[in-house]
Amino acid sequence: MNKMVRILVVEDDTDINNMTAEFLRGKGCGVEQAFSGTEGRLLWQMKEFDLLLLDLMLPGLSGEELIRQIRENSRIPVIVLTAKNALEDKVEVLGGGADDYLTKPFELEELWVRIQVQLRHRGSMAGEKELIFKDWVIDQDARVLKAGGKAVELTAHELGIVELLMRHPKKVFTKQEIYEAVWQQDAFIEDKTINVHVSNIRAKLRAGGAQDYIQTVWGIGFKMTE
Repeated sequence: MNKMVRILVVEDDTDINNMTAEFLRGKGCGVEQAFSGTEGRLLWQMKEFDLLLLDLMLPGLSGEELIRQIRENSRIPVIVLTAKNALEDKVEVLGGGADDYLTKPFELEELWVRIQVQLRHRGSMAGEKELIFKDWVIDQDARVLKAGGKAVELTAHELGIVELLMRHPKKVFTKQEIYEAVWQQDAFIEDKTINVHVSNIRAKLRAGGAQDYIQTVWGIGFKMTE
């Protein structure tokens, strides 16, 4: 694989999580680890991944519920790793949005083969290089936003804000969450930092005659309009 594959491992068994992460890093992957469903959801919302490895029986938020939330606006490949081995469990999980299912205990080399299969499938899917919301399109290779068919000149931080909101159009992001995701820092910020950037985005959209889909949620932050 030419570019680093980014994988999120959500597994509450520390030994399995660490063993899997170490193996995947040895294969050249970038790996983030979460040990609960809620932690996994937060990492998925704040960072970009190519594939998700997910246990079902998790503290905080079940694997089934996490899959349901992810499938509301993402086609990221999801491989379930679980001790549940009944046929009805497998049918339910695959029907609920998972792409593959591996029963514990599993062989790491088999897991790696299944990961490669899912990444090949993902790479062949139309539109994977584009992030789309209504008539907004982000070319993820060129790092350019087109709104209504016209290119909008955005700074890196402005584009990062737009991309974050487009990836999770139903989520309301606080200004602190936006700052942490886009600036990759967790220091406290003043509201005006994000407000100024969103205002600049809106001004550039208006100047190009494009529709503004960023909705202000008063007292909280921003989201995309339904």
